[in-house]
Amino acid sequence: MADDLFADAETFGFETRAIRAGQRHDPTCGAVVTPISLATTFVQEEPGVHRGYEYSRTNNPTRQALQECLASLEGAAHGLAFASGMSAEDTLLRTLSPGDHIVLGNDAYGGTFRLISAVLAPMGFAWTATDLTDPEALRAAMRPETKVVWAETPTNPLLTVVDIAAIAEIVHEGDARLVVDNTFATPYLQQPLSHGADVVVHSTTKYCGGHSDVVGGFLATNDSELSGRLAYLQNAIGAVGSPFDNYLTLRGLKTLAVRMDRHCENARAVVDLLQGHDKVTHVLYPGLSDHPGHDAAARQMKDFGGMVSFRVAGGANAAMRFTTTTQVFSLAESLGAVESLIEHPGLMTHASAAGSELEVPADLVRLSVGIESTQDILDDLGQALDRL
Repeated sequence: MADDLFADAETFGFETRAIRAGQRHDPTCGAVVTPISLATTFVQEEPGVHRGYEYSRTNNPTRQALQECLASLEGAAHGLAFASGMSAEDTLLRTLSPGDHIVLGNDAYGGTFRLISAVLAPMGFAWTATDLTDPEALRAAMRPETKVVWAETPTNPLLTVVDIAAIAEIVHEGDARLVVDNTFATPYLQQPLSHGADVVVHSTTKYCGGHSDVVGGFLATNDSELSGRLAYLQNAIGAVGSPFDNYLTLRGLKTLAVRMDRHCENARAVVDLLQGHDKVTHVLYPGLSDHPGHDAAARQMKDFGGMVSFRVAGGANAAMRFTTTTQVFSLAESLGAVESLIEHPGLMTHASAAGSELEVPADLVRLSVGIESTQDILDDLGQALDRL
């Protein structure tokens, strides 16, 4: 059977495509693992005639395998891999022109907020932050010059859930594109394109890579014209990962499904612990029936993910103390890897939003629940809470 057939989402399941899509056997020796192609340049039969590869910034066999595999998992016709999630976002936003308007969710990742508000805005790009869970608020934020509505679901770090299908209808009424950051959910739990999104963005550094050892980003779309423009920018800007980076991300995708199942299982156990503890005032997790976005999450997600945020009794000082007293949970930025991580968003990943309408609560703690033994995770959180 030709390896290309494994890209077909109608024929093969998610787990099969994660292991096989885009990953052709090495024709020289039959190796089943996609080779790391370190070549920077490729032989041409005659000027301008080649086998699809001419210069590694433009295209590379290892990167191509990753792009085909992750595009298949997202149910996308086109996929492009980048050196980081932020370089993927920057490349996508370069399809806009000064004077264009961006609507951003008011619970966006701090790096996205920084890119739009501090880098693009001084260059003449307009932006508005609004509550994307409120259809009327979105309609009010839209302008004739609105070109992009940028959503995350679930969001980082407040785990707000946006109803993708509902906002897609409003966005398309305004002739704009809906971009959905799918980093927290991953394509295993959610495929935004199937709900009406135009572009999906990932920090593949997180769950896709899954082992805290590679930085990367990704864009997926079914829009052929947009994909062509993005491929042009990918080459012109050159923010692409190394072949080894692409190999590590591709390897991570092979176990994404089994890892996510365990992340979700452990997260549910953590939520049960936190809900019953008197040192916790609020638990933010889409799987809770009283979460404002629970119904939307249940419709568009396979499960509720491995991220849990909560607010600590005792305020900011207690939250900061808590993050330094865990042992299984490491105090570090990033998320989505096999090991459990804990952070204080207000002082770490979302410090750039301080003083803005996207500022996060000072008593907020974010957990990236890993795949360690469930009881070890619970014991660690329990002892840290008891010390507050």
